[in-house]
Amino acid sequence: MWESSHYEVLKAQTLCSQKNRLKLSKTFLQSFSLSESILSGFNMKTAILLLTVVLMECEMAKFGQLCSGNSSNRRRTGDNWGQGQYGASRTDHVHKGIDIVCNDGATVYAPFDVKLNGKVTVYTNPKKAAINDGINLSGEGLCFKLFYVKPDSYSGVVKKGQRIGTLLPMQSVYPGITSHVHVQMCDKSDPTKYF
Repeated sequence: MWESSHYEVLKAQTLCSQKNRLKLSKTFLQSFSLSESILSGFNMKTAILLLTVVLMECEMAKFGQLCSGNSSNRRRTGDNWGQGQYGASRTDHVHKGIDIVCNDGATVYAPFDVKLNGKVTVYTNPKKAAINDGINLSGEGLCFKLFYVKPDSYSGVVKKGQRIGTLLPMQSVYPGITSHVHVQMCDKSDPTKYF
């Protein structure tokens, strides 16, 4: 009985996408309604609760590959310049994003279908001009910024997996740092759950 219901949850999760949300709901509820062995251990309230949990998971966008050479979106850990996780301490502030490892000059990709919403100025210090670029983006219900990226364009639409631009030369400003794309939500909330 558990195996059967567990199978239905996994099947529902595979259908998880914005385009398939209605199909997911219908398939999931039909599976529970038609299977007496499931209903003997689960009632309809339980089925609806499980469906709600799966749909909530569907609602959460997940970032696809951001950088060539890093298909798993491996995050920057520690180096001489600090830590790359959200909330890490800096000299005069707290880190409000996460850092995704990316080599200088590497191609940066759209993590899902995105709209390009203009330039981001990262620094006011002219000594950091070589990496003082980035872009505002929106997609999948999210608003976020990518720092240290020279985009091919500051406006338009880019499909998932297509090139957005290239990583700027971080080593020229921060020698020895783990070069990375900094991902920051527009509201400065923690983006970790999207990776």
